[in-house]
Order: sequence, then structure tokens, then C-alpha cells
Amino acid sequence: MRWRRGGSDADVIDVRGGGGGRRGGAALPVGGGVGIVGVIVFLAIQLLGGGGGAGFQIPAGFDAATRAPSGEPLPADQDPDRDLRDFSVYVFHDAQEAWMRTFQAQGRGYDRAKLVLYDGAVETACGSATSAVGPFYCPGDRYVYLDLSFYRDMERQLRAGGDFAWAYVIAHELGHHVQQQLGTSEQVGQIRRTDPDRANEASVRLELQADCYAGVWAHTVFEAGDLEPGDIEEAITASEAVGDDRLQGQAGRRIDPDSFTHGSSAQRRSWFERGRARGEPADCDTFSTDDV
Repeated sequence: MRWRRGGSDADVIDVRGGGGGRRGGAALPVGGGVGIVGVIVFLAIQLLGGGGGAGFQIPAGFDAATRAPSGEPLPADQDPDRDLRDFSVYVFHDAQEAWMRTFQAQGRGYDRAKLVLYDGAVETACGSATSAVGPFYCPGDRYVYLDLSFYRDMERQLRAGGDFAWAYVIAHELGHHVQQQLGTSEQVGQIRRTDPDRANEASVRLELQADCYAGVWAHTVFEAGDLEPGDIEEAITASEAVGDDRLQGQAGRRIDPDSFTHGSSAQRRSWFERGRARGEPADCDTFSTDDV
């Protein structure tokens, strides 16, 4: 993916300098830890927005209006992840600008999300989190949380590396913010609270819609002429790598569709491609179709 350094940091909260040990930097492809069992287990529960709906309970005494924990940002010349950091910021900003335009065209207001870059652990309006939970969106504070070390986990553990695979992850998490803005997350949260028998199905539909929204953004990248050969294949590989059936199989568990919370590999690929095909958010209505 062709990208440009030096974009706006207005929506970025970088607390990586606030504590915790630094690991080796990630090598972002030019063009623009936990072990495998641990990765699979947490992915099956949380990865790519498992907390992206409205199912979190905001801890008592936590002011959701406050900012993320303060910390001194790492100086650029001392940041081993500088390229990955700048690329992540670019993708987040580009995707958010695309959604701003979409909402404005529909006469809707849009409250911008924030991107929190952290290292190791972080406090959120959805509770404490460590890097083991992977990237996630917290509806309580409307922040996307990202530990850059997960880029390496994707490469090594999931065999889903590449810059556009990483971009897909970020776009998916921002898709959960779009759902929060539209009220979709709260509707799913209501189902989870009142109809446990439909909870898993509702979760799957929410996640597949976020995959589709990631595809909508990918279409805008194509329209801008910024896609490079292999980009879409990277995103598709990533979407398939985090299918519930793939993760259950890798963990040595029986594949049980009734326990899915994110969708199968085929479903995740299908909905990403559906969004990418025309770039129309209306094509992402996973809640009014049996085709999930």
C-alpha cells in the first residue's frame, strides 16, 4: 500500500513511553510474546473486536470522558517501531476520514475515534488490558487500542503478515466505532443481555459487518490508486486466519459452529470482499440476511 508519512496525529494517543519493556522493532514491508497456543486462545475470544460491541461493563469509578493514561511518547529517533507506528497512524487517519465523508454525505454527525498506541498493558474504560488480548475497540471511551507487537504475532503465529493485513486489522477495529456511532453495537449488546440463545449469532453478525466495513475502506484505497500488487491477498489471508473454525482447529479443539463468535474463515473473507466490491456500506447489512 502506498502511504505518506507525516499525517495528522490529532487522533493519536501514544503512551508507549509510559512504562514496560520494549521489544525489538517490527520490520514494515517497504511500499508505502505469546506462543502460538496463547495467541490462538485469546484470538478465539477477543481478536479483532471481540470487545468491540457493547458487552463491556465500564468499571465503577472510571470516568469514560478521561483520556488514556499519560506517558511520554517515544522520541522518533529512539522508536524501533517508527515505520510501523507511522503507517498505523496513516491507516487510522485515512480510514476515519473516509467514514467522516460517508457520514457527512448521509447528513449524519460523526464523533471521531482515538487511536491509543500502548506497550504491554493499558487501562481503558472497558477495564485493564494487556497486549495478549490483541487489537480491540472500547465503546466506553471510543478508543481503538493497539500494541504494535501484534504485527509480529500476525507474521509469526498466524502466517498473516504484510502491511495491508495490518491495515485490515485497524480498519476492522474502526468498523466497530462506526457500529457504535450507528447504534448497532448497543442493539447487539441488548441481545446479549436479554436473549442469551442469540448472543453468539449476534456477535458473529457484528464481527462480519466490521469485516465488511474494512472492505469498504479498502475500496476507497483502490479508488485512490494506492493499492499495490498483493495487498488484497494479504487482507484476505488475515481475515481467513482469524476465522473461528481456523482458530479452533489450530487450538486442537473440535470445530463447533454453534460456539462461533466471529465467523468462519469463509464468512470473514466473503464479507470483507463484499464491502470491497463496491465500497457501499449498505452492502454490509449482516443483520437482515440469512447469508452469513
